[in-house]
Amino acid sequence: MGYVIGGEEKETDAEGYLKEPDYSDEAVNVIAAAEGIELTDAHWQVVNYLRERFKEDGHTPNFRNMLKDLQEIMPGVDSKAVYDLFPMGPAKQGAKVAGLPQPYGKGGY
Repeated sequence: MGYVIGGEEKETDAEGYLKEPDYSDEAVNVIAAAEGIELTDAHWQVVNYLRERFKEDGHTPNFRNMLKDLQEIMPGVDSKAVYDLFPMGPAKQGAKVAGLPQPYGKGGY
C-alpha cells in the first residue's frame, strides 16, 4: 500500500506509515482522507507539533509527553479532545497523518 502524493507513489510500511517523512500539506490531506479524518485547525496544530518534534528529535513523543506539550499550545485540550481528533491513537495515528514514519514502541517513544 502506498499513497500518491504530488503525482508520485510514496512507499509505506505494512501498517500504512510512510517510510520517509513527507512534510507537504498534500501528504496530510491524502493520508487523512485515507484514514477517514476530516481535517480541522486543531488537527493541523497537532500535525505541525508532531512534525516539529520529529525534525528536532528524530522521532515523535509518546502520548503523555505529547499531551503535556499540546496543553501549552492548545489551552484547554485534554486527552479526550486529542482522541476525538485521532481516534485510533493520537501518538500513532497523528504521526501517520502528519506524513511521518511509524513511531517507536506503543506510542512513539
